[in-house]
Amino acid sequence: MSLRINSEAPDFTAETTQGTIRFHDWMGSGWAILFSHPKDFTPVCTTELGYLAGLKPEFDKRNCKILGLSVDPVDNHTKWLKDIEETQGHAVTYPLVGDRDLAVAKLYDMLPEDAGSSSEGRTPADNATVRSVFVIGPDKRVKAMLTYPMSTGRNFDEVLRLLDSCQLTAQFQVATPANWKEGDDVIIVPSVSDEQARQKFPGGWTAPKPYIRMVPQPGTLH
Repeated sequence: MSLRINSEAPDFTAETTQGTIRFHDWMGSGWAILFSHPKDFTPVCTTELGYLAGLKPEFDKRNCKILGLSVDPVDNHTKWLKDIEETQGHAVTYPLVGDRDLAVAKLYDMLPEDAGSSSEGRTPADNATVRSVFVIGPDKRVKAMLTYPMSTGRNFDEVLRLLDSCQLTAQFQVATPANWKEGDDVIIVPSVSDEQARQKFPGGWTAPKPYIRMVPQPGTLH
C-alpha cells in the first residue's frame, strides 16, 4: 500500500529488542515516532540511534514513544546496541524492531513487494529506501514523513520541532511558518474566518496580507 499524510499507520505485530509488540496497542493513546534503518552495524545509522537515545527524554515530555526498525533480526540488534552505547555515549532504551522478513518495511511502503522475504544476504544498498521517519498521531494516522539518503544523517532536532508543530496544530486551528520553533508566532489557518478568528484570538492579529494572519502561539506544548 502507498502511505500518504493522513493515511492510517499500518498496524503490525513484531519482535523487538524489548519483546513482542503489537504496534497500535504499544502506542496507546499517545504519539509515536517510527524510524527505520537499512542494516545493522552501519555508520550513519549508529550515530542516529545514539543521538535519538540522548534526546528521548524530550520525546517523553511530549507523550511520544520512539520505535526503531532495522532490516535485520533482533539478535543482531542486541549486539549492535552495545556498539551504539560505546561509541555514542547513550544507551538505547527504546525498542528496535527486527524486520528479518522485510514485512514492516514493505507494509510502510519502504521496500517493493518483490524485494523478497528475508534480510539474509541483503546489503545496505539493497535496503537504501528504508530510511524514513514517520510521525504518527494518537488517532493512528500518519501526520508527517521524512526520508533521507544513506549518506545523510537525519536531523532529530528537526524531528522534535516537527512533532511540536504537529501537536500544536492538532490542538489549535493554526499553522506554523517557516523555521518556526516553540514560542514563535503562528498563522491562523485559512479555514477560520475573520469572524471566527476574533472569537478564538480576542487579542487580534497582524496581517501583512489578508491571508497571512499572525498571532502569538496559543497554549503550551509540554
